[in-house]
Amino acid sequence: MIHQAKNTPNSSFIFTKKLVIASVLVSFLSAFLGLALKHITEHYEAIFFLRAENNWIFFLVFPIFGLSLIYFLRYYLFKKKSNQGITEIFACTQFRSKTLPIYKIPSHFLNGLITVVFGGSTGIEVSTVVATAAIGNVVPEKETIFKKYKTELICTGITAGITVLFGSPIAGILFSIEVITKKLNKTFFLTNGIAIIIASALLLFFDEKALFTVALTTWHYHAIPYFILLGILAGVNSVYLTKTVLFFKSKFSKLKTQFHKIIIGSIILSIGLLVLPQLYGDGYHAIKEIFANSTPVITLAWFATLIGIILLKPILTSATLVAGGDGGVFAPSLFIGAFLGLFVATILNTYFHTNVIPINFMIIGMAAVLSASIQAPFTALFLVCGMINDYTLFFPILMVSLIAKYTSKMIFPYTVYNYSLVNLKS
Repeated sequence: MIHQAKNTPNSSFIFTKKLVIASVLVSFLSAFLGLALKHITEHYEAIFFLRAENNWIFFLVFPIFGLSLIYFLRYYLFKKKSNQGITEIFACTQFRSKTLPIYKIPSHFLNGLITVVFGGSTGIEVSTVVATAAIGNVVPEKETIFKKYKTELICTGITAGITVLFGSPIAGILFSIEVITKKLNKTFFLTNGIAIIIASALLLFFDEKALFTVALTTWHYHAIPYFILLGILAGVNSVYLTKTVLFFKSKFSKLKTQFHKIIIGSIILSIGLLVLPQLYGDGYHAIKEIFANSTPVITLAWFATLIGIILLKPILTSATLVAGGDGGVFAPSLFIGAFLGLFVATILNTYFHTNVIPINFMIIGMAAVLSASIQAPFTALFLVCGMINDYTLFFPILMVSLIAKYTSKMIFPYTVYNYSLVNLKS
């Protein structure tokens, strides 16, 4: 129940009014930041990627330049502190002494933008989440009467940010519930409800379109056994992604200087981009290409490319993050899932004549790998449906997302985020 120390009707009304005003401000600023980061990144990533495609030397230059630029920004502008991603939010919500300093807003905005634009194999989602969480944290830091509701206000910023990134209000609030907090009360639903309204209004005002344009028709019950197979494979792949990131973090932590991390990480990233340019940035450009051509000519080289993409993406993502890039496993999970779905559907159709629909497997694969990677099946469900603005595959996505999540948990019970939290508590 929303209440103040003096629980009189008048004081309670005044406090609620202030909380509503604060929530509106946090929601608007967070949603606007998310939209700005999304469009600026899309615009410049397309330009830089085109340059690199036309001249391969840029695949060598961009990663080391981008990672070095981030290092100098952190060293000279952002108090010499590295960004820790969603772990920072966990620390802030679970320990009263922890906070998200206001410089985290421009820090994650700029570093997330630079990382992706210069080829870092991750996305802006985690950068947006931490920056919007920092916006929500400003209110309880400035107004002590709101300190009790710090978590709710942080989630308000996050809900607004995720909503505008993926065009899904339900995914926005579910992400806050499944990933950030289990603390649900009337205040949470008031503040986050406001976030959904404000973010949705901005989406309508700017006439935001779905991230991916796809033409779904239907799905068939005979495909359910194959969906189950996809869910299991997605769970396995998510564990591979998680363990790869943790392995790189462990190995790179032994390097003495950030300079060495940047050099080694850039070399790995550049070689990977030269071999498979599809791994550049968030990879959404490559996903759009396979959506546009979901029935390619099947050759040995095509199969090798698909396998290489699935296996190398976690390595390049890990190299990006440990070398100082800003991001997480959000976009990489969606990317891996799309190509995994296409791979499974192609194998089934080519060698087993199952006549499954490849584009359905791509969409379901995106949700499945994301669900397993962040252990949030309902967020993955509504997020992917929001990205395509189509709920035709609602049931198979839900089923496969749950299968993928519990498959990954049986193999390895942690995500990149809660594994770090365990270490934080210890």
